[in-house]
Amino acid sequence: MAANRKTAQAPSEQGSERREQLLAIAGHLIASRGYSATTVRDIADEAGILSGSLYHHFSSKDAILQEILRSFMGGLRQRSEEIAAAGGGPLTVFDELVRTAFLTIETQPDAVGLYQNEASFLAKIPGFEFVAEEGARIEAIWQDVIQEGQREGVFRADLDSAMTYRFIRDGVWSTVRWFRPGGRHSAESAGRNFLKLIHSGLLQD
Repeated sequence: MAANRKTAQAPSEQGSERREQLLAIAGHLIASRGYSATTVRDIADEAGILSGSLYHHFSSKDAILQEILRSFMGGLRQRSEEIAAAGGGPLTVFDELVRTAFLTIETQPDAVGLYQNEASFLAKIPGFEFVAEEGARIEAIWQDVIQEGQREGVFRADLDSAMTYRFIRDGVWSTVRWFRPGGRHSAESAGRNFLKLIHSGLLQD
């Protein structure tokens, strides 16, 4: 009976694996070419299948992108919530959020690049409202940490927390355009260098 159950599950498992492969292919193409310039046929050609076969897995190109971004942003928001809940003080939480961001860039560069390039455009398309909603929830976590640090005297109180977050957000996430894992720096060392700059500044004492 166990063998029969395993055999029965195999097609479903294979279908799920193929679906993940198609999502990875689509994510890479859209991140590198842009959403508007990437067609269903481009994705199918890269996957070695007919365009019609892609519709066995996804109803549309929008559905593909929605699944990629829901998984990426939901996972990032959940991880950010876990870091904030773990506590340890605002500096500890802040540093872990930064390290997690660089690790995400290293492990999910296509999803990060896709979000960086397409978020403003997608905000105008029905069905993608969740992108702005998840982004706002992630921003709230960061701002809460920054404001807590200001109240406790850990972070400078004369800085606007919203602007500070945006400086840091853009400074971190835009590195996906040039940071190449496997080169001189890993996600760990890139994060360490960034945190040194944030903690101590650029000027020599």
